[in-house]
Amino acid sequence: MNGSRSVSERFVADHISTLPKSGIRAFFDLVNTMDDVISLGVGEPDFTTPWSIRESGVYSLEHGHTSYTSNLGMPKLRKAICAYVEKHYGVEYDSATECIVTVGVSEAVDLALRAVINPGDEVLYSEPCYVSYPAEIRMAHGVPVPVTTRVENGFALDPAELESKITPRTKGLILNFPCNPTGAEMPLENLEKVAEIAKKHDILVLTDEIYSELSFEGGHRSISSLPGMKERCIFLHGFSKAFAMTGWRVGYACAPAPLTDAMMRIHQYAIMCAPTVAQEAALDALQNGEEAMLKMRDSYRERRDFFVAGLNAAGLKCLVPKGAFYAFPSVAATGLSSEEFARRLLEKERVAVVPGTAFGESGEGFVRCCYATGRDELEEALARIAGFLKSF
Repeated sequence: MNGSRSVSERFVADHISTLPKSGIRAFFDLVNTMDDVISLGVGEPDFTTPWSIRESGVYSLEHGHTSYTSNLGMPKLRKAICAYVEKHYGVEYDSATECIVTVGVSEAVDLALRAVINPGDEVLYSEPCYVSYPAEIRMAHGVPVPVTTRVENGFALDPAELESKITPRTKGLILNFPCNPTGAEMPLENLEKVAEIAKKHDILVLTDEIYSELSFEGGHRSISSLPGMKERCIFLHGFSKAFAMTGWRVGYACAPAPLTDAMMRIHQYAIMCAPTVAQEAALDALQNGEEAMLKMRDSYRERRDFFVAGLNAAGLKCLVPKGAFYAFPSVAATGLSSEEFARRLLEKERVAVVPGTAFGESGEGFVRCCYATGRDELEEALARIAGFLKSF
């Protein structure tokens, strides 16, 4: 069998050679070869980073702040992060020992998984899910175990379904609400039941809060704030979505000191520290960026209402998402698979959406549409989608 592989291919680690490529990136390799495409694909704010935040980065460079910071991150940024988390999420962390600044929340997720997984440990996560979760679990030599969420339940995680997937090998659970790709939130009643399950079965919870500021209905609650949960939670967050800072690559993790120390041990060898200029900008975001963030959130809410109403009017049944900036309409009525629908829509109408299967098998029958784009483009995209659906 090895004879069919090149010399260099044989050097690739087995667990990497079988790792699938991102369904999002693979699809958009095709998009990049086409003209006149309206992209509802990549999950990125269409806003430029607010001026004050950008100026803080410029100021940092102009004043020669170009050295390494502490492996954990700048002390003043960590203090601001912990103050922000306590104010908005009701969880108190020691900035000296329970907070680490990372290169985006993606690195924070990776660090958390590598710091706690032993080979063969199982990690649960709700599906449809962010594309990186199962891949990062595998790269940490764990076993990804999806827990299906369903449209009839608003894509909220069902505690009974979760508990049915627990085995003696279950080590952790990843939560991401508001959810990418569905925009779902977790009702407090469900969240409290999940917390009790985690305590009952001694499970660590990684809670990815990257979209939490973009919760449109209010009342978002982090599981880490529930009684008895701080000691068994790693709180993961960043600046990309709420503050329109995707390219700055700043995230963070807050957790009890033994877990933060374990993450730092990996981070210090792999990354050293997050970029100084980006950390300075992130500090300004926490100190001065809330007003801009709230305006962006209001804009996303308006676009959500307009876009989801347009999808339903065109014939694609779609729940109203409670957060993030994604719509996840069903395409089942067309008789096409998710991938067929996305490809035909792209080829015929030059509108790019992501097949639901990019987010796991349970995403079949749906597509993800990112509405963090201009109103004019959303109007045109809806017109093209409506025209496409008339062919069925």
